Amino acid sequence: MKTIVLGVSGMTCSACSNGLEKYLNKQSGIYLAVVNLVLENVQIEYDETILDRKKIEKMIEEAGFSSTGIYQEQKQEGKDSSFSKLIIMTTLAILLMLVSMGHMFHISLIDKKEFPILYIVTLMILTISFLIYGKDILKSGVKNLYHRMPNMDTLVSIGVWSSLLYSIYHVIRILQGDLSSLDHLYFESAALVIYFVKLGRSLDHMSKEKTKEAIQQLVQITPSFAIIKKDGKEVEVTLDEIKKGDILIAKPGSKIAVDGVVISGTTHVDEAFLTGESKPIKKEVESKVIAGSINYDGYIEYEAQRIGKDSTISEIVRLVVEATASKAPIAKIADRISGYFVFVVFGLALIALLGNLLFNPSFAITSFVSVLVVACPCSLGLATPLAIVVSEGLCASHGILVKKSEVLENANKVTAIVFDKTGTLTYGTLKIKEIKNYSKLSTEKLLQLVGSLEKNSTHPIARAFTTYLEEHQLITIPIDNYQEESGLGISGEIDGKKILLGNAKMLKKHRIKNNHLEEENQLTNQGNSILYVVEDQKILALIGVNDVIRTNAKEVIQELSKRNILPIMLTGDNEKTAQVIAKEIGITEVIANVSPKEKTKQIEKYQEEGYYVMMCGDGINDSPALATSNIGISISQGTDIAKDSADVILTKNDLNSILNLLTISQKTLRIIKQNLFWAFFYNILMIPIAMGLFYSIGIKINPMLASIAMIFSSFTVTLNALRLKKIKLER
Repeated sequence: MKTIVLGVSGMTCSACSNGLEKYLNKQSGIYLAVVNLVLENVQIEYDETILDRKKIEKMIEEAGFSSTGIYQEQKQEGKDSSFSKLIIMTTLAILLMLVSMGHMFHISLIDKKEFPILYIVTLMILTISFLIYGKDILKSGVKNLYHRMPNMDTLVSIGVWSSLLYSIYHVIRILQGDLSSLDHLYFESAALVIYFVKLGRSLDHMSKEKTKEAIQQLVQITPSFAIIKKDGKEVEVTLDEIKKGDILIAKPGSKIAVDGVVISGTTHVDEAFLTGESKPIKKEVESKVIAGSINYDGYIEYEAQRIGKDSTISEIVRLVVEATASKAPIAKIADRISGYFVFVVFGLALIALLGNLLFNPSFAITSFVSVLVVACPCSLGLATPLAIVVSEGLCASHGILVKKSEVLENANKVTAIVFDKTGTLTYGTLKIKEIKNYSKLSTEKLLQLVGSLEKNSTHPIARAFTTYLEEHQLITIPIDNYQEESGLGISGEIDGKKILLGNAKMLKKHRIKNNHLEEENQLTNQGNSILYVVEDQKILALIGVNDVIRTNAKEVIQELSKRNILPIMLTGDNEKTAQVIAKEIGITEVIANVSPKEKTKQIEKYQEEGYYVMMCGDGINDSPALATSNIGISISQGTDIAKDSADVILTKNDLNSILNLLTISQKTLRIIKQNLFWAFFYNILMIPIAMGLFYSIGIKINPMLASIAMIFSSFTVTLNALRLKKIKLER
């Protein structure tokens, strides 16, 4: 199975996106297609043995739309001429209104009774210009009707052609001498409906572009050009020309072009856009650098490792785009309704036409066209995706990568948050606090042995020992048969002797007698994590390692309690150490001494008790628990974003991001519900008026006003969604 995201042009409303989505999902070889109306793309999971990109693009074309290529690869086009056309058509629209309705304002450009032929010819010429201007709408309407996927364009097209045919009929009557038919010409209705629909789409397009700003800002983080070292010379190239293995140069003040590793020089780099770390980070030989980060003060040469789509930034953009393509549960409900909406509206328009022909013939065509135009599947279809796209962009700009949009809806349901301790509630930057050395080895030799083993581990505790080796410039000893025992520790062989590093549980598993429980209790009471060093079944040392609590951990826990969310600490560390940390930050519910497998069982237990559980861990050792929880959150540092198993990744390594996610979720759901309410309310209010149900009491609407009302509906929903950008979040 393979996934591809293609840009799609020609979608104008939710009926378009829903129709395309249904059409693609019926095709052989496609497992799942999800269309995003706001970003104008489609994400497709397909069988690569049956389909390829060309075949998929042909399917999109057969459905009445066109592919614009791989979504991330779309280039910014030159200045759009549509705005100039809109200005010209606005002028013609004013002229048309003055000709057809000037008498209502005591302005008479052409007296229709005195110059009927000139009046008709002028109206027809102006109307033809609008038909040419709106040919995309008329073409789309017919094409989608042919493909049995009627959309907003279909409704507008039927309304326009109905007005034109009705008007042409009366032109024939006028030419036969019936001047009373001058009052039954609706050329201006057909023309102005097209104008206002196009105006609405121009405004809608501008609004959609604003929703994409955060994603576009991410794309623009990387520089357009880079300097590579070729044959001893500096050569400026575009990013597309860089190949894996190329040697690049970063001078003070320039941006890192691609993900790579430093091979020469020393500098400080600003990675705040990704990690949230305000202080520049020192980079030296073998340090990794990330595309888009800013080189502050040194000259470095680095080897390109991850380029193009493989870079960290590209991965972030991909995650954000895919998340906006996924459907939140509430969006699926709106989509189902939108799918039937066009058929219902057309039925109501026919009822209005037939009903008015019986009781109010002069209003029959007007009501038919007005119902087709005033109905707005656009606002209904945009209600959810617009809010989701704005929220996804807001999350991304604050270092919160949400992989599925349903998380933004479901985070509002969270009643308990389970925290791992090391690397989550603490910084995970452990330091060696105390050593109980029971061997004949010197402290330096003992820590060299431990550091050599720990260098292969990804656990946060390993960093305390590898840092010691670096600071004391000690070389590592070769290790054989290295193994990790989940939740217990690690093991390996040095010079033929088996070395174990782990907690008291590891000693128990390997049946090693422990005579140092008193010293262990002493160290744990001081808040240390414990590491036993064992060689051939004999305890060599007991090491206490201490962690640093995150500066804002206490405030975050207090805020969660205010929101009636239960904070829980779930850790593999010992009970006493866990309790010391928990007491300091205000967590009362602590579960310690648990393996990764047991963590999963504990989360299931809370879920059975009725809690909607969010799990926050390091994304590596906590993978099973993150997958079991209702929402998994990983505090991730660096470039392993693609490998992360969590639903949400916090790239800024800050617990405040959890509060921000909960706030964004709450506000997003509120905006979506408001948008759906106003979309339904608008249609429930306007369609009966357009049908002529209140004609007898003087409340009525014509096609031109109907199109303006339709624009107002979509614009209201869009502006409401954009309010999400003004949410006040934690810093």
